[in-house]
Amino acid sequence: MRHTKLKLAFAGTPELARIVLESLIDANRHNIGIVFTKPDKPAGRGQKIRQSEVKICAIKNNIETLQPKNPQELESYTLEHYDLLLVVAYGLLLTPKILAKPKFGCINIHTSLLPRWRGAAPIQRAIEAGDMKTGITIMQMDKNLDNGAILKQISCPIKENDTSGILHDRLANISAENINDILSKIAENQFIKINQDDSKATYAKKISKQEAKLDWNKPAMELERRIRAYNPVPIAYTSFKGIDLRIWEAKVKTSTVKLKPGTLLNGKSTLDIMTGQNLLSITKLQLPGKKIISAKDFLNSHTDLVND
Repeated sequence: MRHTKLKLAFAGTPELARIVLESLIDANRHNIGIVFTKPDKPAGRGQKIRQSEVKICAIKNNIETLQPKNPQELESYTLEHYDLLLVVAYGLLLTPKILAKPKFGCINIHTSLLPRWRGAAPIQRAIEAGDMKTGITIMQMDKNLDNGAILKQISCPIKENDTSGILHDRLANISAENINDILSKIAENQFIKINQDDSKATYAKKISKQEAKLDWNKPAMELERRIRAYNPVPIAYTSFKGIDLRIWEAKVKTSTVKLKPGTLLNGKSTLDIMTGQNLLSITKLQLPGKKIISAKDFLNSHTDLVND
């Protein structure tokens, strides 16, 4: 079966975007003429200059790669020569001037079922809220954040043990598996655009370090969801005897015990903390500058911390 080939420009920065870009390259059903990605920046403990995953992939595949510092610089490129600009977690605002340049405009892959969870952290907020499902939305971009017309949505369940990292990978794979067919259908005008219902919109604001500190007055179920939502970034944490402990994994334990929230109950292999409702049993944690360890190993090697 023949497909209409699009001349594509691609804009993206992190791993999610790289996975989609690799799918486009491997399928070779559309021509990628240029890739835009965020400028290199310092990262990690050593603050070494790091290239984006998209840049590394594009250069490896001999695709022209540009790194505009701002929207005005991006406006200067001749995108009117392209059929479409595909945007995946790019991180730079697209102005109306940019959106109007390509023949089919600009299309975005957003990792939620819009209009739910518009904004910067849709995967984390879906887990944190206890949503049972999420998915991807292929959207025609307009001047407002994540509220353009919907071309297609593909849903998937959120499982009870999903972290943001696990769910990110599932949504990245769904995006990669479907994007080539979706682009072909866009080229052939096979989609009916559906406007979003703004009255149903929710917003996924960026997660702050302050939010990641666990509040033991909250119910254990809510804290357990936050721990999964903030894994692998920024990682939930608590302060214990003046030390910040990063919490990587925990389970809810039903309890009728009534103690002050934040009270530690520990045995030989469990690190249970009283919350506003039930106990939160921490199973994996990390001391500053150390490796992630089990609660059992922590209790065995840090008796000075857990025993008064």
